[in-house]
Amino acid sequence: MSDKNRTSETNPGHAPSWYAHSANDKTVRPSLEGEHTADVCIVGAGFTGVSAALQLAENGYKVIVVEGERVGFGASGRNGGQIVNGYSRDLETIARRYGPERAKRLGEMSLEGGRIIRERVARYDIACDLVDGGFFAAFTDKQVREMAHVKAHWETHGHTGLEMVSKAEVGKYVKSDRYVGGMIDKLGGHIHPLNLVLGEAAAVESLGGKIFEQSRVTGVDMGANPVVRTAKGRVTAKYVLVCGNAYLGNLLPKITDKMMPVSSQVMATEPLDAKLIEELLPANYCVEDANYVLDYYRRTADNRLLYGGGIGYGGQDPANLTGVIRPNMLKTFPQLANTKIEFAWSGNFALTLTRIPHMGKLADNVYFSHGDSGHGVTTTHLLGKILGEAVAGHSGRYDVWSSLTALPFPGGKTFRVPLTVLGAWWYGMRDKLGV
Repeated sequence: MSDKNRTSETNPGHAPSWYAHSANDKTVRPSLEGEHTADVCIVGAGFTGVSAALQLAENGYKVIVVEGERVGFGASGRNGGQIVNGYSRDLETIARRYGPERAKRLGEMSLEGGRIIRERVARYDIACDLVDGGFFAAFTDKQVREMAHVKAHWETHGHTGLEMVSKAEVGKYVKSDRYVGGMIDKLGGHIHPLNLVLGEAAAVESLGGKIFEQSRVTGVDMGANPVVRTAKGRVTAKYVLVCGNAYLGNLLPKITDKMMPVSSQVMATEPLDAKLIEELLPANYCVEDANYVLDYYRRTADNRLLYGGGIGYGGQDPANLTGVIRPNMLKTFPQLANTKIEFAWSGNFALTLTRIPHMGKLADNVYFSHGDSGHGVTTTHLLGKILGEAVAGHSGRYDVWSSLTALPFPGGKTFRVPLTVLGAWWYGMRDKLGV
């Protein structure tokens, strides 16, 4: 996620988010200098890279992670903090596009990301405000019908935590008259994402792994023992995992040509009266609506309302962050008209044309994973673990993901943004018209 000139005063190197402000650990790690060797060098200390590092460190590998900024600097430390199961495309779409067998395999993995998060929080005693439960809010009867259809299909893949919600029951989860119904996911939930990735990074280090911050990679030399280069250091490894997602820049065009950075905006109110926040979100479930360009929101541990939405294709930030999403917040909760917004930030996630993560190899010993397309909290944990499995010689699940065709955006770098904006406008109009 990009931050332009807006940075945190309390946690240098991070965006000015409530997450950076309230992070449990604000220690700055050293940058990479000199020559180093490792079994595996990982580029990027977000969820994917740290998940892979932890999987490998738990299995005895010598791991070095190099991060251009700070641990959790990008989407992993700035997102809405929602544990949303599945992928950015439903399993029926995946079956039509890639065939029923691959949809079956992806369905088998679709709940694993959330399980990985909960297992690691418990194992390493990570304080990240984990709360169970998510609510998908519908504006129209058509969206309710679509949710019911998705629920029925997902249950064929073993997901038994879904329940439909009638209009009369919406108030159990969100006190707003905008919605006509929805669906809850008892296996969903929410967390403080920056504290989660920081806790996982500390777990990697407790197992002997090393993490270097402010060490932007300038090149990756392929070969029998690939070399990761930074301005002041080098890591020679047996394997390299590239996990930079939307922040790779032009480092490796074969990856970034099939990805587009997309910004989303988030804000956090001042702490609200406990009775008020409990009235607005009685069950303390996180919420996301069913529109194509959706809003998402939840309670925080210190009784703020954290509200996100908006979208900027190409990673462009709006000049006025709160101007994008505050009006939607007030449509949902008009009683907050006089509430102060204390934090507002933006950042980028990596979008693929298919909206399915892109995983593969640049060489026999150089792997990559990126493009979680807005469903990254759980998917990155899954795919990071799968990268670790592949390095260890267990490539069955990696082979499934790497077999999914990734396509370049039409129009190349010049026209991919306007063409994508046009498509988003079309789906946005369908949402407004209820068709």
